[in-house]
Amino acid sequence: MNGTDWLVLDANEEIRWQGRPRLMSALPALLIGLFLVVGSIAVAVTAGEPIAFLLFPLGITLPVLSYLTISNTRFVVTDRALYRKTGILSRNVRQLSINRVQNSRFRQGIRGTMFDYGTVGIEVAGGGGLRFQNIESPRDVRATIDRQATTASIPGTLAQWNEVLEEVRALRFAIEGGRGRNRR
Repeated sequence: MNGTDWLVLDANEEIRWQGRPRLMSALPALLIGLFLVVGSIAVAVTAGEPIAFLLFPLGITLPVLSYLTISNTRFVVTDRALYRKTGILSRNVRQLSINRVQNSRFRQGIRGTMFDYGTVGIEVAGGGGLRFQNIESPRDVRATIDRQATTASIPGTLAQWNEVLEEVRALRFAIEGGRGRNRR
């Protein structure tokens, strides 16, 4: 099973970038889990309170869920769309056409600036958007998205659009009842 078995691309659609959240973003959950495990054992043994062992499973579950969430999240930028896949037991894939991208931004905290990771946010026409969280080199990913958004092609050829223009002019002339002249 490869990392993009969930991705169905159109004919001639090319991947420009793909990634996932940094594994280090699970570190806070690991630290909290370790604290809960050690704390529950310490309280149960020193205070003689076996009820403290109830925190032990939570201390194991938190880092495992965090790891599974990160390892099952993927981000892809193609020349036609943006994709975000999430889900541990189920799969949720969100696709946004690159033509709808209106704005993008990236954010890095102090640690993100030091270790070159952050979050890229994409705003699209009609509201909503997409976020690629805790990714490596967010500035480069944003530049890739912006480059794809500005080079997205308009369907049809120049000759076809000139034919459409002539048809629209003819319709306008017919609607105006021949008044005036056929403006170009």
